[in-house]
Amino acid sequence: MSVGSVDSAGAVGGEAHDERTRSQQSLGTAAARNLATTTKSAPQMQEITSRWLLKMLPWTQVQGGTYRVNRRLTYAVGDGRVTFVQTGDRVAVVPGELAELPALRGYDDQDALTELANRCRQRTYAAGQVIAVAGEDTDRVHLLAHGKVEKLGTGPYGDEAVLGVLADGAHFGDAALVDADATWEYTARAATDCVVLELTRSDVLNLAERADSLAERLAAAADLPRQRTNKHGEKAIDLSAGHVGEALLPHTYVDYEAAPREYELSVAQTVLKVHSRVADLYNQPMNQTEQQLRLTVEALRERQEHELINNPEFGLLSNCDYGQRLQPHDGVPSPDDLDELLSRRRGNKLFLAHPRAIAAFGRECNRRGLVPESIDLGGHRIPTWRGVPIFPCNKIPVSEARTTSIICMRTGEAEQGVIGLHQTGIPDEIEPSLSVRFMGIDEQAIISYLVTAYYSAAILVPDALGVLENVEVSRWR
Repeated sequence: MSVGSVDSAGAVGGEAHDERTRSQQSLGTAAARNLATTTKSAPQMQEITSRWLLKMLPWTQVQGGTYRVNRRLTYAVGDGRVTFVQTGDRVAVVPGELAELPALRGYDDQDALTELANRCRQRTYAAGQVIAVAGEDTDRVHLLAHGKVEKLGTGPYGDEAVLGVLADGAHFGDAALVDADATWEYTARAATDCVVLELTRSDVLNLAERADSLAERLAAAADLPRQRTNKHGEKAIDLSAGHVGEALLPHTYVDYEAAPREYELSVAQTVLKVHSRVADLYNQPMNQTEQQLRLTVEALRERQEHELINNPEFGLLSNCDYGQRLQPHDGVPSPDDLDELLSRRRGNKLFLAHPRAIAAFGRECNRRGLVPESIDLGGHRIPTWRGVPIFPCNKIPVSEARTTSIICMRTGEAEQGVIGLHQTGIPDEIEPSLSVRFMGIDEQAIISYLVTAYYSAAILVPDALGVLENVEVSRWR
């Protein structure tokens, strides 16, 4: 027992010694920080992206806030896309959208358009089913409400060739509305299950007998093809070549559009407010007002790029000519699709694609054993295809169906490409076409600054811009 008591006492003594050893012997870091100056970062912001479109787009000075695009006179009528409304399993065309058909371009008699819309008949086609056969007479226009249709022809050696792909909102067979002898130039086959509305020539002519305005519009549309035009629909310039002697030379002139399109500078604005006490007392080591302005300007530039892509008035996606819109042949963005996109224009300068679309294209290249080259731009490795860089742009939307678009463009005013529009030299300018204007101090001692950015974009000729639409980004195979 005595030995046990000694051991117990010894243990108790040891614990007391350890407790004295663990007691604090110097100033702790938490207290020391009260006397130290911390090193701080500038305010960070996740919204900031590379904004390649703003960097790569040539910017043109616009005096007066408006840029007019003068073009040669074009006789080609509209070839726009048609919009539909769905109620359950029934689909109807919006009456006013029938004015997008070439034969009805600009027609605005809403009563007649409504009756034509009511005469459209809905049909469904299964994948692989033929909708129209090349060479056969056509007496109706097809409005594609949903699905994908392949345009098929015959190759030079008699094999089947895919001439193009149509998707939601497209139409085909519209020549039947103005030409009683119209025939199908290609075979139309459903690539997926399709919902199609059909409007027959007889229904249109029946209504035209009672609606004089419709009869006049159809007669005018029938006369348009008689104009001599080039392959782009522009009025032809008569020339003579290869003649000898004193041949009689043709007389000609170049006609212009009577009402060219004008682009007005758009604006993005906000009012930044900073309390005077903050501006006065809390400016070390960083100026509070400068940091507030810096982040506000970053947000404005991000919105500017978003508008250049998505704005319905001047955005690239909305204003791309419908003849320059392509559909992927297999859903995923393949090298074949990008080659087709490149082939539609000369002097391609860049692609713009959502990062997920670039990843999907990379997967397709991997599947085929292809390794796209890359180039160095300011320390960034940018992938290319056929020597054209593919820049990431997260402003291009990805739909709920996980589809997106890939943009290809030619840029520069000298190249008749896509250009950015701005006006430099505005009052209180801190960056090109961006100003910060002091608005005063209110009764609550809050300082206000008006932050403004002016911008727009113009497509000088239709083939300067092309879009590969409905690109799938979530298919793995």
